[in-house]
Amino acid sequence: MRGTAHGTAPVPLSVLDLLTVGAGNTATDALRTSGEIARTAERRGYHRYWVAEHHSMPGVASSSPAVILAHLAAQTESIRLGSGGVMLPNHAPLVIAEQFGTLEAMAPGRVDLGLGRAPGTDGATAAALRRTDRLHEGADDFPQQLAELIRFLDDDFPDGHPYARIHAVPGPVQATSPGGVQSAHRPPVWLLGSSGFSARLAAQLGLPFAFAHHFSAQNTLPALDLYRETFRPSAVLDEPYALIGVGALASETEAEARRQVLAGALSMIRLRTGRPGLVPTPEEAENHPYSMVEEDFVESWLGNVVYGTPDAVRQGLDDLAKRTGANELMITANAHGGAARLRSYELIADAYGLPGGN
Repeated sequence: MRGTAHGTAPVPLSVLDLLTVGAGNTATDALRTSGEIARTAERRGYHRYWVAEHHSMPGVASSSPAVILAHLAAQTESIRLGSGGVMLPNHAPLVIAEQFGTLEAMAPGRVDLGLGRAPGTDGATAAALRRTDRLHEGADDFPQQLAELIRFLDDDFPDGHPYARIHAVPGPVQATSPGGVQSAHRPPVWLLGSSGFSARLAAQLGLPFAFAHHFSAQNTLPALDLYRETFRPSAVLDEPYALIGVGALASETEAEARRQVLAGALSMIRLRTGRPGLVPTPEEAENHPYSMVEEDFVESWLGNVVYGTPDAVRQGLDDLAKRTGANELMITANAHGGAARLRSYELIADAYGLPGGN
């Protein structure tokens, strides 16, 4: 579970890929880019590659994390692959246990199951996913759903439980069948969050915690403090382990880096105002007639993105790791084109002297 910091990186570095679809590109292009980024991340010594569940967003092609991870498992050999995350209230726990048991069978020992309680979309889409309009129940029931999922993963419902004779396959039950052999691994569970709820729950259960600093930076330090202060050692972890998602993009020049991240900022403006679409090109973002409110949003949003030359990004990531005490940094590059995102991961790796460079 714990990664290794390579080169001069202060902590292990990982990748969160939103599989963004830029204007003029297709979902096929985004999936092809995801494979290129995953292979590059593996070659350069990044520890994990995660994808996040989103729905009804034209600019994000990651509605089916398990399918994408299977696609990537066939293209990689050593990098950890996982969800950052699966939104558990959208699914039956048994289905997730089966999906990630299958992924574990495909890529033994390198699958992470990151879980969130948000819908990953708007309320109407969440209602369509869950076949109910009582959305609050999904979030409120998250601890119970989590407990059920973990019991399916471990195949340890107590005698008399309604699910005691139900088994997630692939899974531990196969070892108890005649001739069965127990798998050496099962996907470790992570809790994801952007507030204190999941931080506290992860601490109570002794689970690793991933915080969405890239879109909830004001809550980062309080959530991490809460996690560390209330952590209880478990069979999984003897001490807290927290990673944070970080928006970061490196380019050869600061001006070019700002052009790229501005496109991501305009995409977020449209998403936050109920107009989700494809990620605009840098040219469209530069020429957009920003209102005063939009200009304020852009500056606020970019204030939490680490961007610029490779040296500047390295310094920004170093400062963030020191300020938060995070055990791992998971970098997400929200830009229009796959080439810019891929280049950014290479430049950051070069700045830290990570292995596998030219």
